[in-house]
Amino acid sequence: MDRHVVGSVTDIPPGGRKIVTVKGRQIGIFRIGDEFFGLINRCPHQGAPLCSGEVVSRLVAPSPGDYRLTRAGEMIRCPWHCWEFDIRSGQSLCDPDSVQVRSFDVAVEAGNAVAEGRFIAERVEVSVEERYIVVTV
Repeated sequence: MDRHVVGSVTDIPPGGRKIVTVKGRQIGIFRIGDEFFGLINRCPHQGAPLCSGEVVSRLVAPSPGDYRLTRAGEMIRCPWHCWEFDIRSGQSLCDPDSVQVRSFDVAVEAGNAVAEGRFIAERVEVSVEERYIVVTV
């Protein structure tokens, strides 16, 4: 699996998110406390941009009329049809046995570990011809 640096820890405040593109895929990076989670930005129901939806709490109702909110800020609600998914796992709350959003492993690493990693900056050839700068891609 390829690893991709998508930002700094300070880019996403607690309770926040950042949508990034990695290998042509939009991925929502969410911060819950000091933990980070990644979900594909596509609702499995009808393809909505899931990660732009509202971050909500989980509603539990052990009996009629008895309900409470739990797990504050750990669910994402689809902006089109309000399907809800667990940010930590991608599991659907609407149909947990058969529907899930693809999740991605997200790690926080020290800057020197990233610098010493296998990351190589893409280089392009640049030349000057007459008075024009030309980039070769």
